[in-house]
Amino acid sequence: MSPEPTPTRLARRLGFLDAVVIGLGSMIGAGVFAAFGPAARAAGNGLLVGMGLAALVAYCNATSSAQLAAIYPESGGTYVYGRRRLGPIWGFLAGWCFVVGKVASCAAMAMTFGSYASPALARPLAAFAVVALTVANYTGVRKTVVLTKVLLVATLAALAAVIGAVWLGGAAQPRLGSIADVTFHGVLQSAGFLFFAFAGYARLATLGEEVVEPARTIPRAIPVALGITLLVYAAVAVSLLAGLGSANMAASAAPLADAVEAGRFAWLSPAVRVGATTASLGVLLSLMVGVSRTAFAMAKSRDLPRAFAAVHPRFGGPHRAEVGVGVVVAAIVSFADVRGAIGFSSFAVLLYYAIANAAAWTLGRDERRWPRVLSGLGLLGCIVMAVALPASSILGGAGVIAVGAGVYAIRRAISPGAASSLPSNLPPAP
Repeated sequence: MSPEPTPTRLARRLGFLDAVVIGLGSMIGAGVFAAFGPAARAAGNGLLVGMGLAALVAYCNATSSAQLAAIYPESGGTYVYGRRRLGPIWGFLAGWCFVVGKVASCAAMAMTFGSYASPALARPLAAFAVVALTVANYTGVRKTVVLTKVLLVATLAALAAVIGAVWLGGAAQPRLGSIADVTFHGVLQSAGFLFFAFAGYARLATLGEEVVEPARTIPRAIPVALGITLLVYAAVAVSLLAGLGSANMAASAAPLADAVEAGRFAWLSPAVRVGATTASLGVLLSLMVGVSRTAFAMAKSRDLPRAFAAVHPRFGGPHRAEVGVGVVVAAIVSFADVRGAIGFSSFAVLLYYAIANAAAWTLGRDERRWPRVLSGLGLLGCIVMAVALPASSILGGAGVIAVGAGVYAIRRAISPGAASSLPSNLPPAP
């Protein structure tokens, strides 16, 4: 008997509920434990306005990603959409920004886990977490979904403890106060910080090749996951403002734990810190899944080494890409100072979504599920929030983009065909 051919496509195993869970697990994570402090420093009592703006841009981006994912149900997300709708260079830049920016985010989430679990052993614990989650991803996306569900339940329980402790423990006060000192730039900057707490919805698009009936499932799952996340975040934000006030939020390194400790239920604080630990693992897991799928798609198009385009014959996942991502992240958390390495990530991710919106703008009337204006608003919102970020983030992100463009230009000069090739299993460009 001749051996079975090596698969080149990922197995479709994720249903609607699985997709929603992955979206929630990607968004409701460590960001909610850390993003409110910087957002409060930027906007003060205008924090809720910044959250509204972030949610609006996230919704616009979600509709763009959902429409494109329905047409191009492939792993890779905006890397694929940019190539097909705008040209190879835009797809490459989207993939480059996603992989580089999210690898740094992976390292940050791993170190967040290590720091909460045991500050003295933060690096070895972070590296261990990366290795363990790489093994979980390697053994198949279904096991990834199961683990995501467990971590998501733990995180939601911790957030429920925060909300309950503030309102039932006597810490809640009418602290919204004046908005006289709130500036437009501050609100925009807070929206930029809070946007990344929503940004995980696009993880579903990067898993397009593993979703059952993607043209139907992904456009339904992304808005549902985003809507649930917005409700959770709004409840947490109002509780923090009532329990601490914007000034104390801005000064706190762990505002959710501090809000709990301000009332009669301070004994719940350890549970909140455990929730932050599990949230870090949940986000790290979803990030590693998304980065490996984008690396897989880029390898299929020869924008990364072809070895990463392999599909495991038993588990149906991009096992070499998963191992490669795990090795890089484990090396970063073991030796590098990741605190200074993630400044460019925010800028890079906003560019990634800007390219997604630009790609969605090119869709014809018969291809659209939502009005075209949403793609335009998403594109504008990404650009405005990107330029409102701190100068260090802008300069770091611009440097990463320049390096990526240089790599692309050199590769194209050496091998013109490799830079412009497209996977044979993608539909033709319109």
